[in-house]
Parts: sequence; C-alpha cells; structure tokens
Amino acid sequence: MIQRLLDIFYRDAKSKLKLYNRFGGYFNYKKMLLSQQHMEKFSENLAPILSDEMGLPVYFLTGKKYLYQTLFCIYSLRKCSTQKFHFVLVDDGSFDKALIDRVRRQIPGSRIILADEIAMNIEAKIPMEKYSYLHKKRHEYPHIKKLTDIHTSSQHEWKIVIDSDMLFWSEPKEFIEWINQPKQPIFMLDCEESYGYSRALMSELTGAKLYDLLNVGVIGLRSSTIDWDKLEMWSKVLEEREGTSYYLEQALSAMLIGDQPSTTLSRASYIVNPSKEQVEDGEGCLHHYVDLSKEHYFKVAWKRVAGV
Repeated sequence: MIQRLLDIFYRDAKSKLKLYNRFGGYFNYKKMLLSQQHMEKFSENLAPILSDEMGLPVYFLTGKKYLYQTLFCIYSLRKCSTQKFHFVLVDDGSFDKALIDRVRRQIPGSRIILADEIAMNIEAKIPMEKYSYLHKKRHEYPHIKKLTDIHTSSQHEWKIVIDSDMLFWSEPKEFIEWINQPKQPIFMLDCEESYGYSRALMSELTGAKLYDLLNVGVIGLRSSTIDWDKLEMWSKVLEEREGTSYYLEQALSAMLIGDQPSTTLSRASYIVNPSKEQVEDGEGCLHHYVDLSKEHYFKVAWKRVAGV
C-alpha cells in the first residue's frame, strides 16, 4: 500500500512533470492533446479513399487507437499521388464490428486482415510449440506484430509496411518505384540511431555489419526470406543479455536486413522527427512524427493536409 502511494504521489507525478516539461509545460501539453482530439474527431468525416484491389499494396498495423492516424496518412498519400494503391489493414487486436464498418465506409475496397486469420497464419508459420518466445513477445510488445502478424500472411511476396503517424507532402517517387519492382529491402533513415541494443551484440548474433540509422517507419521486406528461427533466438538472447527495449522490433528488422544490399530512402525527403519549420514548410515528401514532432503533427500538420 505504501509503495502504491509512493508511485501515485511521487514517481508518477515526477514522470508526468518530466513529460510536460519536454513539451513546453503543462498548458502547452494540454493544448497538444486538445489538437489530437480534434484530429481524431475530424477523421470521422474525411472523404472516402478508394483502395484499388489491383493497386500497389501498402500495409498498416492499426486498430481503434490509431485508425484516425492511418486514415490521415492514407488521405495525404492519395492527395499527393495519382497512383492506385491497395491498402491492407492488419488488426492489432482491437478491431470490432464498428471499426470494420468504418473502414469499409472510409477506405472502400481495402483489405482487413482480422485476428482469426492472423491466428491461423501464425499457427501455420510460427506455431507456439516452436516459437514460444515470439508468442510471448506478441502479448507483451505490440510492435513486434509488424513482423509476426504481417509477414506470416501469404498475400504478397514483398510487403511494405508504414507507420500510421506519418503524412505525405509530395509524391513519394522512390517509395512507389520500390513497390512497383521490389528487388531488395527498403527502409527510412532515422534522425538518430535507436536500436535499443548494442551494435556489438547485434553484430555478434548476425555475423553482419548492420546499417546505420535504420528506421521502420517505412520498411519493405520479402516475407519468404524471414528466418523465424533466428528471430526467436535473437529476441530471446537480446533480452536475456541486455534487457527489454521499446526498440526491439527496429533492432530485429535491422538484424534481418543485416548488410544485404538495400534501398535507403533519402533523409532529406523522408524525414523522421521533423522540426516545426520543416512541418510548416512542408519540406520533403514524407514526415514521420515521433518524439517532440508529435506537437507539430497534432497542432499544425494534419490541419494543413485537411485544409482546415
């Protein structure tokens, strides 16, 4: 009981204060949250975005908490390109009938891969009895579903997966060219390296010199080449030797790619954690709103995309 009171009145309060200070204080943080709520509400009335079954496939892991961001990301892509796309939404475990109906209404023609189908795919490719650690991580760490839940689907040989908290500002030609003719992995470059594990351990496990600054906001892989045995072993050893990390999925993706020839998207055009000025100027063709750039995302960026 005393420990819980300490958590509530000291540790939790200290953590919140640190968060408020990072975003310019309590009142500025609350303004950001109000802008986020406005964005979420506004997304309900975005015009339908047609998904063409014969278009270029683009995958999202999404659900109740993130669908509004997925919609804005797709909306911004359609505004910037005349290319036809096929949007595949993979259930993060939170889809229900209301959410399915909303997707059918706002992204007609899209494909939704729901929990039952995901479970069958996983049982076929990475059964519990052989891959118990990956199954454990799926329940503890949702980000790993971008690997396990998407790449066990056999629908497309190559899959490009993009995060929902991104907006397109001009036609992403390199992105489109890759989906048209994928020959090697593709990924974004981070603003700073965030693997969560030491390069020494990652290289020891893979036997490869890893790419610098890999970011999984945009990542394309060939599903059939993913070595699930290695992913099972790597994730277990990484955590046993250096603990858990928010960036595990990014580290595993970097390890999967290793040093094989890959397409790296330009940091000048595909921008991770854009500054306020980059957001206001619409610099580059894609922004990935992580860390402090969330403020500009919620206060400015989506409104410009929506013409508000």
